[in-house]
Amino acid sequence: MIEIEFTMADVARTRFAISPLWEVVASVRVLKGADEHGLHRTWTDRVRPRLAAAGLDLSPLFDLVPMPARSPWAGRVPGFICPAPTTPLPSLEVELATVRAMPPALLHTTAEVPEARMAALRGDPATELARLADTIEAYWELALAPYWAGILTLLEGDIRYRAGRLVDGGAQHLFADLDPQVTWARGTLHLDHRTARGARRLDGRGLLLVPSVFVWPRVFSVLDEPWQPSLRYPPRAVGTLWHTRPTPVPDALAGVLGRSRAMILTELTAPASTTELARRTGLTPGGVSQHLTALRNAGLVGAHRAGRQVLYARTRAGQTLTEAAEPGSPPSAPDE
Repeated sequence: MIEIEFTMADVARTRFAISPLWEVVASVRVLKGADEHGLHRTWTDRVRPRLAAAGLDLSPLFDLVPMPARSPWAGRVPGFICPAPTTPLPSLEVELATVRAMPPALLHTTAEVPEARMAALRGDPATELARLADTIEAYWELALAPYWAGILTLLEGDIRYRAGRLVDGGAQHLFADLDPQVTWARGTLHLDHRTARGARRLDGRGLLLVPSVFVWPRVFSVLDEPWQPSLRYPPRAVGTLWHTRPTPVPDALAGVLGRSRAMILTELTAPASTTELARRTGLTPGGVSQHLTALRNAGLVGAHRAGRQVLYARTRAGQTLTEAAEPGSPPSAPDE
């Protein structure tokens, strides 16, 4: 059991952030076997062939993400490949700039990383960190970019929910349903941990809370690195992320877009190709293509190339419109 002691300054500095770079690292763990419950099987079944077909050398990244251990709290990840984000929603480019500029003194880890990889990093930090960042970018385009709109919507929804809990009942309310492994009592956050024990102080830095779709059912704590202490936890409704059963088309959405376009937008709960959408909706591929063009022109759908395929996904505007049309579901907060 780890006990994280909060002062008033720590409560005041506790914040939320989303980290595209951490999702890269956590998703590699899933590809290496951290998904024993099969929650992300739909994603892995799509991504593994895509990565294989691309023929990329992913070892600069994959070597630094150890094979998952059986313990839900074991399996350290080198802190220098996923530093805590300094803003609420940094782009991957911003986070990779931090990696490229990582001080050589921080290129160390207790994780089970091949010694040859660490020796290369220490021997020529600038070259090897640039290579690592380039590898992450290539992996991102194939494995996560096509799905990022849906992932981001889920993560932002969890942050909105938790911010409301904080407003309603303070820190105790915020942490009450964050995860079964996390409890709050009398100014102390208790983390179930199978190996680490004892009290930790935040020293006025506060705690960074980072929802992450690929960590379930685990919670990752980073308390001893030079960055702000952080907790990476699974968001609410993460099990719905790859939900692919046909979804009823809301009449309100059909009234605005027309039933065919509303059907396509509703089906894009996960990125899909024109052929897949035609199969799901019963429309012709040509008809689907025309409707996707109209939805893209309206800013409701985006496209990402994945190998030889083009995958379509809802944009944030498309997600907001879809949520607003669902009976009983409040729409997403508009961008400022």
